[in-house]
Amino acid sequence: MALTLFDTDEYRPPVWKSYLYQLQQEAPHPRRITCTNELTSLVRRATLKENEQIPKYEKVHNFKVHTFRGPHWCEYCANFMWGLIAQGVRCADCGLNVHKQCSKMVPNDCKPDLKHVKKVYSCDLTTLVKAHITKRPMVVDMCIREIESRGLNSEGLYRVSGFSDLIEDVKMAFDRDGEKADISVNMYEDINIITGALKLYFRDLPIPLITYDAYPKFIESAKIMDPDEQLETLHEALTLLPPAHCETLRYLMAHLKRVTLHEKENLMNAENLGIVFGPTLMRSPELDAMAALNDIRYQRLVVELLIKNEDILF
Repeated sequence: MALTLFDTDEYRPPVWKSYLYQLQQEAPHPRRITCTNELTSLVRRATLKENEQIPKYEKVHNFKVHTFRGPHWCEYCANFMWGLIAQGVRCADCGLNVHKQCSKMVPNDCKPDLKHVKKVYSCDLTTLVKAHITKRPMVVDMCIREIESRGLNSEGLYRVSGFSDLIEDVKMAFDRDGEKADISVNMYEDINIITGALKLYFRDLPIPLITYDAYPKFIESAKIMDPDEQLETLHEALTLLPPAHCETLRYLMAHLKRVTLHEKENLMNAENLGIVFGPTLMRSPELDAMAALNDIRYQRLVVELLIKNEDILF
């Protein structure tokens, strides 16, 4: 049986309403929709629109050996966890309890819970965005918005350091209040405090924004002399990043590109920003101090290339 627009109103989920209303306005008379065709299409379009807002990042579980009090069953195989101590492992981010041997078979479907994720700084980036259901870390979005609203013409932006105690205050505000943290001009008049807080966030990441796994490929791209081959290798390196890291890097590079457009006022070009952000976004996986030191010039060049070619690479 076909249903009219008006017949289905009381059964219509809120997410459909804007699409059905639009359809109503376009039709000169009440239009009849069949459940199997147009109504299904509307639902699909609405669902896709909702899903494109927040990407579904894949995340591995953060399992740690755990001693359970009282009887516990594995949430993967449903069998009892035997023993008095260290009977299994628990995910520190979502609280999933499984046998140690079962943990190797659990899919990468960790959904971090805010009761387990208590910090913003020093928290794994993918864990943070999944816990808060955001595309990027709130620190990155909020600091960049604040900087672009009042700091793009500030001389030495990102190069000049803010007062370290106040930067630490911003960090504690984010850890305590999350997205409700107040970083406005009323609280922190010096924009260098906000830029310092943003740089500190990236330095504090347990896994750098440009991850250890992707690091060698990025350094390799910086050593290539041919421009076309260099960009191709850099693009390959970007595909090695976890989606949340790549999205955050894209957003940051677009911002830094806008910073360079105000070079006459802030005196910060892509090369200067590369010097500042190279060691901030990249950390060598090598323990050899001399090898890490030799990589610094290539780290600078990687960031400089990402800024200059932001519109091509992302």
